[in-house]
Amino acid sequence: MNYNSLVNNISAQLNTLDPASVKNVLRSLARQREMLGKIIQCIQEGIIAVSSDGKILFANNTAEEMLDFELSRFKNHNIELILPGIDCANIARNDNPSWEKKSTAEIEIFRPKHRILQISAFPLEKGTFDDSMDGFVAILRDVTREKVDEEEYVNSEHMQRVRTLAGSLAHEIGNPLNAISLNLQLLAREMKSLPNEETRDDLEELVQVASDEVKRLDTYIRDFLRALRPGVLKFEPCNVLEVLAKSLRDMKPEIEEHRILVSIDHPEKLPVIQADNQHLQHVFFNLIKNAIQAMKDQGKLMIRLYADDRDVSISFRDNGEGISKDFFEKNLFKPLKTTKTNGNGYGLSIIQRTVQEHGGRIDVSSKPGEGTCFTLVLPIANRKMRLLN
Repeated sequence: MNYNSLVNNISAQLNTLDPASVKNVLRSLARQREMLGKIIQCIQEGIIAVSSDGKILFANNTAEEMLDFELSRFKNHNIELILPGIDCANIARNDNPSWEKKSTAEIEIFRPKHRILQISAFPLEKGTFDDSMDGFVAILRDVTREKVDEEEYVNSEHMQRVRTLAGSLAHEIGNPLNAISLNLQLLAREMKSLPNEETRDDLEELVQVASDEVKRLDTYIRDFLRALRPGVLKFEPCNVLEVLAKSLRDMKPEIEEHRILVSIDHPEKLPVIQADNQHLQHVFFNLIKNAIQAMKDQGKLMIRLYADDRDVSISFRDNGEGISKDFFEKNLFKPLKTTKTNGNGYGLSIIQRTVQEHGGRIDVSSKPGEGTCFTLVLPIANRKMRLLN
């Protein structure tokens, strides 16, 4: 129920009550409002409500402390004054109001002290603050200590041993997998000459199952190593369309096997971005693969690229099963959390980390039964500020 519907419903109920009952209802609502306000002020995460044109509408005490400002002085002022580089209009925009949507990013601030903040933003229904105003609420979480702990752990002697062992195990497992894969390809080639068509078909199906399992194990190993050893990104001028084309070529056999219709919409020219081509290609590859797995055969994957004077955006929209509300709110991007029977839960966490390392953000919208849309927003090469350097 949106704000206007709630007001109309309450008004209709009040009209049926006598003055004393109305007074009791209003007193109860006031107490509940006061209690909710106290709860919001006690929350350790920062909460800021912002209009689509960037005006600060509300902030709790934690947000004021994190960003060193007072709501009484900054209310109705532009969020850029305290959080430069936030694209309010795009975060607030919700092309599918019935879909769940969130945006995630990390920013680095230096006032009042050096902090790394993780931002999750959710669009607000029109009418929440004003009948004609869109907006969003941003949840700010201080992850500075987590980042320091993570870096210290990654550089620790124990972690180095774990990585060495993991690399050795991956190598020892990878070699037999490569040999099995090669022999399965040779076996499939030899089976084409078998005279008995029924026997040939049965054997080809068995070989295909074995090949798929080998590919799945290989993916697990690569994702595990990538999660364990993120590596240093090598930024260089990047043509996003070329990287996307390479990812689609790599996925072509799977796209054709599942008869997925892929459409691409993009302008004639896109700005150059600074990116690690290999890591960005891996992000595209995983998003395309996730979309295919979420759809039945003959599904539709719509890829759209667009740009403004700040960012290049790449959206991947499928018409698959969508993401449940509970998983969307609690487990999206969490390692080892997955809705797939054969999934490992590393993919989305790696995608999120890679996008954030590129100074970008991810917008996700989804609705069970209708589909999911992942949008990557990456800063253009000559942009003066990145969300996180």
